[in-house]
Amino acid sequence: MSLRIIFMGTPEFSVPTLSALAQAGHRIVAVYSQPPRPGGRRGLELQKSPVHQAAEILGIPVLTPSNFKDAADRQTFKDFDADVAVVVAYGLLLPEEILNGTRQGCYNGHASLLPRWRGAAPIQRAIMAGDPETGMMVMRMDKGLDTGPVALTKIVAVDPEMTAGELHDRLMLAGAGLMTEAMEKLDGGDLPLVPQAEDGVLYAAKISKAETRIDFSQAARDVHNHIRGLSPFPGAWFETEIGGRLERVKVLQSALADGGGNPGTVLSDDLTIACGEGLCG
Repeated sequence: MSLRIIFMGTPEFSVPTLSALAQAGHRIVAVYSQPPRPGGRRGLELQKSPVHQAAEILGIPVLTPSNFKDAADRQTFKDFDADVAVVVAYGLLLPEEILNGTRQGCYNGHASLLPRWRGAAPIQRAIMAGDPETGMMVMRMDKGLDTGPVALTKIVAVDPEMTAGELHDRLMLAGAGLMTEAMEKLDGGDLPLVPQAEDGVLYAAKISKAETRIDFSQAARDVHNHIRGLSPFPGAWFETEIGGRLERVKVLQSALADGGGNPGTVLSDDLTIACGEGLCG
């Protein structure tokens, strides 16, 4: 047997799940993705999302509504007569009419161990907080923000030196396998659903430009976590004098060192810098 699936996703993170579901023999009746955005070398050409491009290669029709406020867009979704919708980093809030627009609802692949790090930036926030582990979860969506019951979980260890980019790739592949397993269980009628815990709720707010600047008054471990949590994008940075001019330096990798000094002081040519406690370079 196989399911009639509507897939909803936008970035590279979503592509392996789309591919895995198609390879598992499910019928992907439609793909929803964010509308094309300006890009290219000059930022003028409209660029289709990675999911949009992948769907076209697979020969799946792609829809790119900017929202679901239009009744016609909501009806189109229902008319696909899907068994289930699979959502992975789609980027739009779904109204209840869409959440209930398939026979078995919408299932989301979320990159955290819910209820910790609900929201937009769970990968970055987990590393910035120094979490020793995180994971992927498949949850049945409801009208809350990542509040629905959890079906399956895959725990992933977070190495002390791992960057957000490295964790992104590991979770991306784990999520594809986990969602494929979830849909197999759903198709067989044996997918478990467990309500999320009421304790331990944290929200992973979108990363703002204001918080990308490195604060060397913090302990070196916190500075290190901040740097790797923002690497490779958008990147943490600080300002220092180079050649008589104040220059912005983006930092994508760091290491801890013993020692001390006035926080923010550059202590060596390899940019070892004193922090509130310890050194980071």
